[in-house]
Amino acid sequence: MALKDFKDAVVVITGGASGIGLATAQLLSNAGAYLVLADINEEGLQQAATQVKKSGTTGQVTTKRTDVTSEEQVQELMQAALDAYGRIDLVITSAGIGRGGMIDTFTGQEMQTLMNINFMGTYHCVRAALPAMRKQESGHFVFLSSAAGKLGVPLLSGYCASKWAVRGFSSALRAEFYGSGIDITTVYPSWVDTPMTHQPEMELMNIDVRLSVEQVAGEILQAVLQGRHDLTMAADEETKKLFQIMQDNPDKAEQLTGQALQQRLQQLAEGTA
Repeated sequence: MALKDFKDAVVVITGGASGIGLATAQLLSNAGAYLVLADINEEGLQQAATQVKKSGTTGQVTTKRTDVTSEEQVQELMQAALDAYGRIDLVITSAGIGRGGMIDTFTGQEMQTLMNINFMGTYHCVRAALPAMRKQESGHFVFLSSAAGKLGVPLLSGYCASKWAVRGFSSALRAEFYGSGIDITTVYPSWVDTPMTHQPEMELMNIDVRLSVEQVAGEILQAVLQGRHDLTMAADEETKKLFQIMQDNPDKAEQLTGQALQQRLQQLAEGTA
């Protein structure tokens, strides 16, 4: 059964200490939801909880320091939600990292870390929350993928791999959950104004337009209420066009992004950027 509103809904959010996770938590608290915030950054998590309690209507916020790469810790997180509120209505997997660089210099350990957090963290959340949702015969997941889960982005091959994995996982699970009362919204935002997009590798790509975390959070909640499976957000017309080209002609999309990178590197080398 789809969520019709968020009042009294029990929501678990990973990556809740900052960024999209925190922005979504604030909106949900304003809507009267009961929140369980999780993050590996315990100090940031406590600050986030204080901030959410001040701005929310219910003040019902609990926290659990959680490393999403640990199956045991994620199991403990979901059990904490059940102990506190007796059910789990919505799980938002916004914990994630982004690292970039030429594949020549991108180490196996860096790739494994991306997969462990961005994909396996999502997997662990599903496995841990699913028994309660099965019992309830209802529940909703929001998976944070990325525009990089639909596009091939040079310098972000590892990040793309992790976000395409989330995309494929969500598509397969929606089919698997058909008729169960459990659903999934997968979110594909383009550049969001977070520390990731200000890394040196990202500056090479000449990113001018970024979505705000508040924009993304608001769209996520609307998508859940509408039962939408795909929330794709582009901050600019160029990215919107690239999404369409990728759908119609993937080879052309890869060619255009590759040319854009080479032109940017040449401009930097010539000092004309």
